[in-house]
This record gives sequence, structure tokens and C-alpha cells, in this order.
Amino acid sequence: MTPTLVQHHPNAASAPPTGARARDWAEIQERMLVPLYEAVYERLEVGPATRLLALGCGSGLALLIAASRGACVTGVDADRERVALARERLLPDGARSGAAEDDPARLAQLFDCGSVEGKDPADPAYNLVTAFEPLGCAAGDSEGLAPALEDSLPLAERGSAVILVGWGPPERCATSAVLRVASRLTDTLRSTGGAWRPAHRDDLENVAARAGLKPDGSGRVACPFGYADTESAVRGLLSTGLFDAAIRATDPAQVEKELAEALHPYVRRDRTVWMPNVFRYLIARTP
Repeated sequence: MTPTLVQHHPNAASAPPTGARARDWAEIQERMLVPLYEAVYERLEVGPATRLLALGCGSGLALLIAASRGACVTGVDADRERVALARERLLPDGARSGAAEDDPARLAQLFDCGSVEGKDPADPAYNLVTAFEPLGCAAGDSEGLAPALEDSLPLAERGSAVILVGWGPPERCATSAVLRVASRLTDTLRSTGGAWRPAHRDDLENVAARAGLKPDGSGRVACPFGYADTESAVRGLLSTGLFDAAIRATDPAQVEKELAEALHPYVRRDRTVWMPNVFRYLIARTP
């Protein structure tokens, strides 16, 4: 089975980062959740027998870590630029030219078509589905995950693990205070249901229930957000897309200014920025 990366159509209300912002995501922000990826993979014993489908795979770092453990991996993301960066990161020139099956490394197959419709029906079904993009930082942010789960779960084996991730309690997530900047800067977020809100205890269980999944364990992982300086922190946070509505309602300079001010309490003496966070993951099973 040739491993994979896919692009699904973004929600019309969002504005995915492109170009330089996608590069900022890959080089600055994506690594912040590495402790989460590793904890999940270790708990589920991800290895050569794993056939992974990653929803919201970004520029492929979590896929790369899984592939290094021997897994066959497929990735789906809404942003074409991120998928392109994942392709650079995961596929050698030979794989792009159709020689992936002959490569001894277990690399990612990359899609850019909007769904996993490029999957070969002869390939084995997936036995692990991950959605590492954290839920719980904006009202209604789980709604975009529902269609992706609906499309992907029929491709998974019965009893396969599905990983859902959410922000921890605000008092344990320093970054939650910074995310409130978006709500303060625009009424658009409030009127469209995208305003920041604290994570609720049962957010992940509710998503699992709507998808017909059965909870089968959970865990918490510390994922501090650390940046070389305030400029890097601003670039990394803007690359998430969580401030896009605020930018549309005001202007980039205003958003950057207020974001830098919100980061001030987390700037250390050496000018690095450090924000402790805790993320929760839920293991659910397909019926």
C-alpha cells in the first residue's frame, strides 16, 4: 500500500494561509504539538502494521513522525499550500513520478483533490484515523470536522481507533488568553459563532457521539508553545488561520499589534516567548 496526503475543500467562512503563511506554519507553528503526536503514537503502538489517515494533516510533520515508525500514512488538509509543503517534506522525486511503490521507505501518499477519493480500492482499509487539529478554541469549530469524519470513517476497519484532540482548561492553557484577541477585534466572529470560548469537558465526546464513535480512553499532554521572539510568535499564531476573520474586519497591522501586546506577559528575559498549554485527546472506536 502506497502511503498518502489529501486536500479537502475549506469552509467558506475560513481563510486558510497561503504562501509565506503556510511556510510559517511548517517552520514555526506545526512543531508545537509534537509531544501530542508522540504520546498518541506511543500509546497506540503505531508501527509497520499501522495504516493511518490524518485529517487536517497540515504540512505533514505528524505524518513524518508516523512514517518514521514504519506506518503507511495518508494525509488530508484544506490548504493547498500546506499540502504542497507536505509533499516536499514526505515524497522524494521518485515518488512524485510514480515510483513510490518501489521505494523501501514507508512514505506518505499525497492527495490534493478534496477527499480520499484517490484511494485505491484494492488497498487495505485504514486502522487509525487522527484529527490532531485541536477543538475548543472557537464556538462551532467542531462543525468542520463532521464532514471529514463522515467521508473518512467508511474507509476504516471496524474497531479502528479515531483520535480527536481538544484544548485543555483555559487556566492550564496560556495561549487561550492570546486567542481572545480575535474576538475583541471583530464583531464578525461573534455574529458567525466563531468567537473564542473556553473548552468544555465533553467537547470531544460530543463530536465522537455525533459521528457514531464509541469512546475508548483519553489522555492529556503538555504542549508548551515556545518561540524565539515575539515576531516569531506572531507569525506562528497568524499561520493557524484563527485570526483571519479579525484581519478581514480590521487590518493585518492592527491584528499584529494587539497580538504582540497580548503576548507580552509571556516574554521571558531572553526575549523568547513561552506559553504552557495542555491538550486532551480522546481515543474513540469505529462501529
